[in-house]
Amino acid sequence: MKKSMLFFTLLFSIVAFSQKEIEEVKIENKKKGIQKSLKKTTNTSVVSSKELLKAACCNLAESFETNPSIDVNFSDALTGTKQIKMLGLTSPYLMITEENIPSVRGASQAYGLSFTPGTWVESIQITKGAGSVVNGFESISGQINTELIKPMNDIPFYLNVYGSTDSRFEVNTHFNKKVSDKWATSLYVHGNARVSKNDMNHDHFLDNPLGKQINLLNRWQYSNPESGWVSFINFKFMNDEKQTGEIDFDPNRDKLTTNFWGSEINTQRFDFSSKVGYVFEDMPYQSIGFQNAFSNHNQESYFGLNQYNIKQQSYYSNLIFNSIINNTRNKFATGLNFTYDKYAEFVTLSNVSRIDNSVGAFFEYTFDDNDKFSYILGGRFDYHNRLGAFFTPRLHVRYNPWEKSVFRFSAGRGKRAANIYAENQNLFGSSRAFSVLDTDGKTYGLNPEIAWNYGVSFTQNFKLFGRNADATLDFYRTDFQNQVIVDVMQSPQSVLFYNLRGNSFANSLQLEFNYEIIKHFNFRTAYKYYDISTDYLSGNFQRPLQAKHRFFGNLEYETHIKDKGQQWKFDFTVNWLGRQQLPNTATNPVEDRLPNFSPSFSVMNTQITRTFSSTFEMYIGGENIGNYKQENAILGEHNPFGTHFDTSIVYAPIFGQMYYMGLRFKIK
Repeated sequence: MKKSMLFFTLLFSIVAFSQKEIEEVKIENKKKGIQKSLKKTTNTSVVSSKELLKAACCNLAESFETNPSIDVNFSDALTGTKQIKMLGLTSPYLMITEENIPSVRGASQAYGLSFTPGTWVESIQITKGAGSVVNGFESISGQINTELIKPMNDIPFYLNVYGSTDSRFEVNTHFNKKVSDKWATSLYVHGNARVSKNDMNHDHFLDNPLGKQINLLNRWQYSNPESGWVSFINFKFMNDEKQTGEIDFDPNRDKLTTNFWGSEINTQRFDFSSKVGYVFEDMPYQSIGFQNAFSNHNQESYFGLNQYNIKQQSYYSNLIFNSIINNTRNKFATGLNFTYDKYAEFVTLSNVSRIDNSVGAFFEYTFDDNDKFSYILGGRFDYHNRLGAFFTPRLHVRYNPWEKSVFRFSAGRGKRAANIYAENQNLFGSSRAFSVLDTDGKTYGLNPEIAWNYGVSFTQNFKLFGRNADATLDFYRTDFQNQVIVDVMQSPQSVLFYNLRGNSFANSLQLEFNYEIIKHFNFRTAYKYYDISTDYLSGNFQRPLQAKHRFFGNLEYETHIKDKGQQWKFDFTVNWLGRQQLPNTATNPVEDRLPNFSPSFSVMNTQITRTFSSTFEMYIGGENIGNYKQENAILGEHNPFGTHFDTSIVYAPIFGQMYYMGLRFKIK
């Protein structure tokens, strides 16, 4: 604890800056934290920075706690990394982009969402169903796009400090400088550390990893409306270190030995990206954009005696041309893109390295009458060195049948190569033997995953007792033509990877209701039903660790803003999860055996924010305040090098109650 306080004191002591005042930034408090448009063709919700402040939003993975469209789960009992799902499918089936450039993919699938601090985010766009062909062919269940704060709109200085009872401490500082009328730059510095060992369930294993992360982003923006040019340049560096395992594990002494079971996951990442756009002076509806991105991701890790190292070097380029056909009701986007991924991957010293590359062309036509009807019809043709040549069609339709209502339909195809080890790193924290049963495919011997997604959505806004309300009903179905099956139903001592040998589908039904109870007091609720079925070698089962029934509720209240911006904000969220199919443990000894299904449970979070002025506020909150904890989270913990050890079967919180507090300070 003393070391962490010294770290933050030293960091604050070196923060010095000089900056002229810029124009005041107006905060629109009346805007909803989650916004949906009745006129947008796709089923997209926009999460504003206001919504991100309602929870302990330390990174992107933790920014969806109050969003009914995204399910947040813990992935294992070791790393504490939160995993997200949409339409019942895990993040590999989502396209996750940063300012429409693919970001969390390949080697970063397991932990990549924790590499973007929440304070850097200006907004998040969440699109259900097949995404746009402009962004690629890989998305199946949806797309999450993050927009970062723009230097031209940023304030000179921002500070966020956070500390929690699970010994996690965090600091975020933003520095912004308007260099000229056309140039502005921002420097974002993020640091976090967990410094104390916690074992709240007394299983002699850490509930959360020890760790530290330093994350830097230097961002430049050029904007010249008179000439029509705009551009962004980003430089990002991150170093993330995690240590977990038994309480008595010392990596200097016990690494890769059987003294005590332990794990270290060390990741370094460098990113460079650029975006250049030009709007034609005499044709404001016509523009051309050029995106480029390079990343170098290097992870070195071990889990007990299992070693896993992966290095990915990626390059992405996308050229987009936007214009109209005859009039602005008929728009189109077309272009070319190229991706290159070089993987140096070693699984317990076995070399499974490869190079992937693809080149593709796309065309997307949009008809919009700005009244009742619009549609987006897109297609792309790609050639991939492992997936071959293929065509990807996508369709989105909007129809407003009457006032304050919208009906949407979407359909599309997605194709991807599964990175079976990077996406399932939680299984390394077990004694399971990894086996790939197929050998005729071109990626680990497996064929590419192919799926069709279809969906319908209906939203109606209305008045209830004189107050605003809205209701939404969504239904989406994903049909897999081929899927790489991750089989933990055959035996608790193995995990099998093989191509789908039957049927696999995911049905998702969501009913959402939002209501303004009184002025500034809002109620948000959703019920979600998932029917996700897969044929395994041993029979047909529900998707493991996926609740069939979920309920979400959120209450938020804000007092009226007083002089000098003084205000109170209150937020309360509850998530109820029904029973979940658990992996097969029937052949384990009784003490290391789990039932077929988990019990249902609920988790409650709350936060109170006190705004003292337009530049300073403090917040305090709690997560899992009902203190629900999973029993027997780690199987075989008394003999972690035995055949029954497994940390991957996690369906509920492990740590229990967690409370936090922090402050935010701005110079405008």
